[in-house]
Amino acid sequence: MNPTRQNMAAGKLYIVATPIGNMADMTYRAVEVLRDSDLIAAEDTRHTARLLSHYQIDTPLISCHEYNEEQRSGLLTEKIISGACVALVSDAGTPMVSDPGYRIVEAALKAGIQVVPIPGACAAVTALSASGLGVDRFCFAGFLPKKKKRRQEMISRLANAEETVIFYESPRRLSWLLQEVLENFGDRQAVMAREITKRHEEFLRGSLAELLENIQQRQTVKGEITLLVSGKTTEIPDTEAIEDELKTKIRSCLDSGKVSPSRLAADLARKYRIPRSQVYQLIIDIQKDLTQ
Repeated sequence: MNPTRQNMAAGKLYIVATPIGNMADMTYRAVEVLRDSDLIAAEDTRHTARLLSHYQIDTPLISCHEYNEEQRSGLLTEKIISGACVALVSDAGTPMVSDPGYRIVEAALKAGIQVVPIPGACAAVTALSASGLGVDRFCFAGFLPKKKKRRQEMISRLANAEETVIFYESPRRLSWLLQEVLENFGDRQAVMAREITKRHEEFLRGSLAELLENIQQRQTVKGEITLLVSGKTTEIPDTEAIEDELKTKIRSCLDSGKVSPSRLAADLARKYRIPRSQVYQLIIDIQKDLTQ
């Protein structure tokens, strides 16, 4: 046990948020907890070692990532029961928000261990605060499934959310995410937050179509990405005003046979700012009428 510890009770698990980019965003309390803990469980010990070095913290580190978390949960629980104070950190931000740590917290709670949160940075909330979109309620989607079917099912469900929807995504998959969200949500207002709190921080605001066009024109996109999309409006649009035009366009395209129903639905959804699923159903209905 750390002989210098003064303010921390023995036998606790501390969930410590760390900076998402700027080292100065570390809180005083987080520094104290990491310094006074007996052990720090880190997603990547090399990454966390740089943070500890910056704040002159020499607490021992142990790795805890998605591949060994289940094994580590038993070991760390035993140490805490024996009286050790253990701090859990991820590479950046708040642990368990799209990061490992759930199994350790679950095991600690089952063992009757007190779990203490040490709040700090979180990319989702930080991006939301500067987005200009609705902040009273939000839906955090994090990273979507990589398998196409599961991903599309989730996007389809999220399309009905009235809250601001927040996604995490890698730079190389950003265009795909924008395209799929645009097709399912319609052309809503959105914000792409990149490299938050870092030197090249960027907030790109506009419609989903405008964001997609901007990203596709870039040679490369680098850094951590948070995408925020405005929620589904509760206002009922005057669809009668565009319904005849939409039906005429659909019939013309179906007669030409040059575009598939799915592609047509995506194109018209973007143009008329209507959910893709709604346009696709209209296409199916018109197809049935044409074959009768």
